Amino acid sequence: MTEPNDDVYRPSDRELLKGAIRQLAAQTGLGVIFAGLVNHSELVITEFVGTTTQGLKNLNVQPGEGVGGRALRHARPVGVSDYFDSDRITHHHDQAVRIEGLRSMVALPVLVDGRGRSILYAATRDRSPIGERLVTELGIGALQISRELQIRDEVDHRVAILRVVGSLAAEPIDRDLIEVVRLAHAELLSVASITADPALAERILAVTARLVGTASASGSTSSTTDVPRLTPRETDVLAQVALGCSYAEVGKRLALQSVTVKSYMQAIMAKFNAHSRSEAVLVARRFHLLP
Repeated sequence: MTEPNDDVYRPSDRELLKGAIRQLAAQTGLGVIFAGLVNHSELVITEFVGTTTQGLKNLNVQPGEGVGGRALRHARPVGVSDYFDSDRITHHHDQAVRIEGLRSMVALPVLVDGRGRSILYAATRDRSPIGERLVTELGIGALQISRELQIRDEVDHRVAILRVVGSLAAEPIDRDLIEVVRLAHAELLSVASITADPALAERILAVTARLVGTASASGSTSSTTDVPRLTPRETDVLAQVALGCSYAEVGKRLALQSVTVKSYMQAIMAKFNAHSRSEAVLVARRFHLLP
């Protein structure tokens, strides 16, 4: 197994912002929406809808500067009805804003674990304030971006376990490594089940398939004849049960009700002709459906 490239697993966060602001522009009818990612506490504005100049392109904004920098520093939305007359903000970037002809502006921070990861802006070319309803819609958009970034961070963290698998692939696989693989497999499946990005989910599932193959290399063999077929959701549930999770814990991880988890497990045990959860897990591993 070769060492994974992080770029294979994480889609472009800029593309995430680009898609989000396009959707928000269509939903809200606001003329100008733009955004950027925070890198080492500095915001770089890169994505735009409705702008007509290059004035704001790749603008660097430090915490506390202007509307966006203030939102970043205080981790809360900041708005002004007239950018140039406001005494609530600094005026480090007046020239860039003037080139674009913006007046009323609001900036919303995209927070992940309390840390600013992006700033979402909306603006108009007159002094009409951006109303509460529109700010609420923008806030929902910011929250959706936040959730997707959090999922991607979790994927990055869990995929990092593959580095361990890759570095030890040439060595005999011991029990400790198999447990690491099983944990990674279950955690990645849980993320794949809740991400809203189909391409990301597909990449994660490709990784889980490789993990199953790695654990199978421990020497156990089984015939592929008459292997029971599990649905993707049944595999998700069984992978969590294999870690020793209760139905309630599985439900929390996969955003399911406990009774739904129980129903899935009953279906799985019927397919495997198993009389307990532990027996179902053993059968699944024998058929290489789980690592």
